[in-house]
Amino acid sequence: MSLAEVRNDWQKVEIEALFALPMNDLLFKAHSIHRESFDPNEVQISRLLSIKTGACPEDCKYCPQSARYDTGLEKERLLEIEKVLTEAKSAKAAGASRFCMGAAWRNPRDKDMPYLTQMVKDVRALGMETCMTLGMLSPDQAGKLADAGLDYYNHNLDTSPEYYGDVITTRTYQSRLDTLTNVRASGMKVCSGGIVGMGEQATDRAGLLQQLANLEQHPDSVPINMLVKVAGTPFEKIDDLDPLEFVRTIAVARIIMPKSRVRLSAGRESMSDELQSMCFFAGANSIFYGCKLLTTPNPEENDDMSLFRRLGLHPEQGPQANIESDSALLAKASAKQDKSTKQFFDAAAL
Repeated sequence: MSLAEVRNDWQKVEIEALFALPMNDLLFKAHSIHRESFDPNEVQISRLLSIKTGACPEDCKYCPQSARYDTGLEKERLLEIEKVLTEAKSAKAAGASRFCMGAAWRNPRDKDMPYLTQMVKDVRALGMETCMTLGMLSPDQAGKLADAGLDYYNHNLDTSPEYYGDVITTRTYQSRLDTLTNVRASGMKVCSGGIVGMGEQATDRAGLLQQLANLEQHPDSVPINMLVKVAGTPFEKIDDLDPLEFVRTIAVARIIMPKSRVRLSAGRESMSDELQSMCFFAGANSIFYGCKLLTTPNPEENDDMSLFRRLGLHPEQGPQANIESDSALLAKASAKQDKSTKQFFDAAAL
């Protein structure tokens, strides 16, 4: 009997019971399911580029791009297509198979759609998968992006319905679910996950995963973000989450969404190699790659390839990293082992 049964009727008490398992039992269950559905040593790599930065009207308490908070972030206009293509070519050369483009909008304007659809077509012409995150989408906008060939659309639920009002007040939870419905109806693949470490309770982490797993169809990609605390945002001084709770979240996501890619997303820059290794064993099989995720730091490509080589991992549809002949990368790997294990990016150091 398959361990990787796809269900859309998860009860919250079932998910909370998974979170409560002894760590060894939880990891064994998650890894067994992961191994049944995927190559356990393959990791899908995406590059994320901010194509329009800052001045967002939303009040998400974690986000430095909100116009409501003074985080020192300089707002930028929508990038020119040629600049986006330059970044996409660089990402492909570095081993990324998917290029994600994000804009700090509540929702795209109709006058922006021809520009965005052309951007999608040009990036796809490079032979890469494409993804966008632009805020809420109407059915018509989702259809236009799908017609242009957009492969994935990202729209996170962020947290549980119960805790959502403590994080965001300018957009309803239902509006997020509606956008996911519009994306799926258009034929695009869904990328949707959330953020942990925002002061939520364990029951909220279970509630977030329940919402995702009980969608009519599981998200194709599930990004799990660790809060990156940024000075000037309301969450800048929130208590740190136990990193083992992050591993548990990855493992439970893998168990209840066995066919989805589970992605290590924001917060990875300050995670130790050991913590990331536990996450890969627990079922994470996708990462964002490059020095920045929209506006927050992320490990450099060479650090990732060094870690991949040490763990025997390889990128999906990309060459396996070879660092034996690269003394610079070996030096980086050695230095990285001596880094502090502090789990969060220090925004005050900017």
